[in-house]
Amino acid sequence: QVDLVEAGGGLAQAGGSLRLFCAASGSDFSINSMGWYRQAPGKEREIVASIRSDDSTNYGDSVKGRFTIYRGNAKNTVYLEMNNLKPEDTAVYYCNGDFSITYDGGSHSFPSWGRGTQVTVSS
Repeated sequence: QVDLVEAGGGLAQAGGSLRLFCAASGSDFSINSMGWYRQAPGKEREIVASIRSDDSTNYGDSVKGRFTIYRGNAKNTVYLEMNNLKPEDTAVYYCNGDFSITYDGGSHSFPSWGRGTQVTVSS
């Protein structure tokens, strides 16, 4: 089992910035990818950004050029820098990861989710 703990979020004005932080903890796991999803009221959960073990990144179309995902000094941590925020960025942001553990002679992958952190952008 891998636990994800999120921090950051809160209230910002349109055009402002916020930074989210996520840390993964557990025993004997490797990280395939980590990233962020978000869900606004009445909408489906959508990908915001992800970073893979080779440091390749992927962004949702609505945040490209405004958000940046990167690793912290500890490889089990990721940050999401959110700039030029818009009211439509208002949502609960969930840290997500794809992890692997080895047992029974093989590698087994599984996802894990954080509890979410609220981001509210006022106009």
